Amino acid sequence: MLDITAIILTYNEEIHIARCLENVAQVARRIVVIDSGSTDRTVEIASAAGAEVISHEWPGCQAAQFNWALDTVSITTEWVLRLDADEYLLPELVEELHQRLPEMPQGVFSLSLSRARAFMGRRLKHGVTGDVEIVRIFRTGRARYEQRLMDEHLCIDSGERVERMRGQFIDDNLMPIGQFIAKHNGYASREAALLLDAELDLSGRDSSSNHGAAVEKKREKKARYSRMPLFWRAFGYFIYRYIFRLGFLDGTEGFLWDFMQGWWYRTLVDAKVWEIKRACGSDRDRIRAYLRDHYGITL
Repeated sequence: MLDITAIILTYNEEIHIARCLENVAQVARRIVVIDSGSTDRTVEIASAAGAEVISHEWPGCQAAQFNWALDTVSITTEWVLRLDADEYLLPELVEELHQRLPEMPQGVFSLSLSRARAFMGRRLKHGVTGDVEIVRIFRTGRARYEQRLMDEHLCIDSGERVERMRGQFIDDNLMPIGQFIAKHNGYASREAALLLDAELDLSGRDSSSNHGAAVEKKREKKARYSRMPLFWRAFGYFIYRYIFRLGFLDGTEGFLWDFMQGWWYRTLVDAKVWEIKRACGSDRDRIRAYLRDHYGITL
């Protein structure tokens, strides 16, 4: 095994956790599951698979939960890997890690990985699959997550070297459509808050942190998107994904992914932005209060 501690955050992940643990055991010397009070068999399955399971109440976002793990778990391995329960490493990445990680230069403090996407059992090759390069492996003590509602990324010191890996990991969620809808309703509230923040600077955010060029480029696009007309932007994004990025070539699964995640979800986000602006206008204080009182979101 490689000198890696894998940290996996869970809540009711019984349909995913066994697959994830079996996969990551190919590279990680130690596997730690941080569970947020699962009511299904997640803890039982993880324990039976040999993972260390630690229960910790959900603090409100993944960034805070992962940083708690970094502060609480005594990590003695050289490297840390962050993986979600519905993700796993593809064989090419497993092989690449075994070949390259033991000889990684000391000046490299983190590794960026490209994320592939599967939906309803099909590996998607076209459209927009979220395949941005993101840091998921770093030397112990060299990174922490930014405090952000969602779409959070590890903060990297600007002077530190990031090495790009050629292999990919894949997001392959097995939940049925009903659960997908319920989960994304919660995501939509946080996404609406982030778009309002990008447009109106509700949080007085600090832009000095370095997350890598790919992430910064993605966030610049989101800031531009936040200034586009409500509802039309969701429709335009679907057309861009499904037509211009050839999402239609991925069959029914590709259509459902681009429609559900690219149009339906973003229309729901816009509906919440519209609702908030109708109630508060562009008054920052009123919007912050509305988010707090109606959605439990604090910026």
